[in-house]
Amino acid sequence: MAERERLHRQLTVDRRVLVVIDHVTSLAQVRGLVPVTPDVLLLVVVSGPPLLLEVERVALPPLSDRYAKQMVRKVAGPENAARVKAELPGLLARCQGNPFALHTEARLLAAGAGASAGAGAEAVASDRGAEAWQHHPVRATARQASLRLDPETVRLCRLTALGGWPSVSAGLAAAAAGLDEERAARMLAEAADAELLERLPDLRYRFRPEVRRQLAEAASEYGVQECSDAVARVLDALLDRVLRAAHAALPASWRTEPAPEGSTGPAGEADGIAVLAAEEHRRITTALRLARALWPLQLKAGHWDDVLPALRAAARCAEENEADARMTGALNFQLAHCLGELGRWEQAGRAARAAVTYERAARHLRGEASSVELLGLLYLNRWLHEEAYERFVEAESIYRRITSGQERQEGAADLPRALALVERHQGRALRGMGRYDDSRRLLERTAEFSGGTAERPAEPYNRARALTDLAETLHEAGDHGEALKRIADAEALLTPAAAPHLRYLAGLRRRREAAAR
Repeated sequence: MAERERLHRQLTVDRRVLVVIDHVTSLAQVRGLVPVTPDVLLLVVVSGPPLLLEVERVALPPLSDRYAKQMVRKVAGPENAARVKAELPGLLARCQGNPFALHTEARLLAAGAGASAGAGAEAVASDRGAEAWQHHPVRATARQASLRLDPETVRLCRLTALGGWPSVSAGLAAAAAGLDEERAARMLAEAADAELLERLPDLRYRFRPEVRRQLAEAASEYGVQECSDAVARVLDALLDRVLRAAHAALPASWRTEPAPEGSTGPAGEADGIAVLAAEEHRRITTALRLARALWPLQLKAGHWDDVLPALRAAARCAEENEADARMTGALNFQLAHCLGELGRWEQAGRAARAAVTYERAARHLRGEASSVELLGLLYLNRWLHEEAYERFVEAESIYRRITSGQERQEGAADLPRALALVERHQGRALRGMGRYDDSRRLLERTAEFSGGTAERPAEPYNRARALTDLAETLHEAGDHGEALKRIADAEALLTPAAAPHLRYLAGLRRRREAAAR
């Protein structure tokens, strides 16, 4: 996020720009975008309480009846508006000048529905919390739209709204309502036609915040147990999909749980909001497993600032609930890795040392060694090559304490791969210390190991990383032509999913080509 904010400032400096940010719900979304030059004007659109910013506040009044009527005629069409002319005053009173409510009512008119609430208003008035609906036009519109839908569709929308999910798929809604996906997909489409949800480009939907709140509050009529069960079903479905996605992305990693047996449907990406929702609903084990499944997302896709809030919450949750030491260590490891990638070195160091402590308490040598190795990487990224090399040597010594009698320990079977990777990091540190021959020897050995054998599968991603490091060593040693060959070999091994590393290789190639000339 910090880099995106810097890029925003670079793009707007010395230019006259109007920046409009709509649907703002928190100060954090705009704090870093406040302009520092007089020619950039920031317009922040907020629904609800004003943000604590030093700004000129401009209250946005509701549309007057004149403009409200124009909007209804434009959206519904002149003929439909004329057809319900006598009922138009009631529609305007109900919408109170709110553009969303007017737009929704007008679309219903265009579809042939009447403008009058009629008997529906009486039904709404008997609904739980109905005393307030007439005073909030968006909620009133959502309630009116619900009356035009099948009760089962309304139930699906209400139960789906409970989790506060940023987007809704047919699979998620099916889990919430306990239905099959095909039926849930049809219901979501019907609800979108009634404007209870907004369609997104990827066959997903989302609720407007006030509509979601109205639906979630109305779900209370089904009882606490059914609402709790709905959220639990969604979390279980998300966990199933996330575990399969994580295993598919990193099948060889000991940090990845095996794919659930007997699970069906497509794999899905982990979403940090699921971790927070699971914690909120006191599904502690589910929250921790969801957070651990974020590992491939942060390692390969580079979504560090996206997963950071979930990892912070999960690590804290594990410690507060005195979770298994190994689980707590693993989550602190992931948190340290994420913070390190974002350049927050002191916080990353604290989390990494906590990971070492918890893994050591669990007597889990593989996890302890991996956490010590991460401490070395944090030093390496700060150009502290000698300190990094010491940590990598310490990590190797811990790895070698894993004996054949400990093969049941988590990650123990992965020992040859772990030793190859720590040698790779030693090679990187040695390059920074100017020991190019030793660095090249270790990195070539790591690249060869990752190429696989008849008994051991190849690891294209780790081989690409080793070749990248080898290219850097060759360049610093003056062998620019050979460095470019290694870069090409690394690029050929990576898929588009490894976007951060592909971008790094592209920059590395440009620098090496310039040096070769």
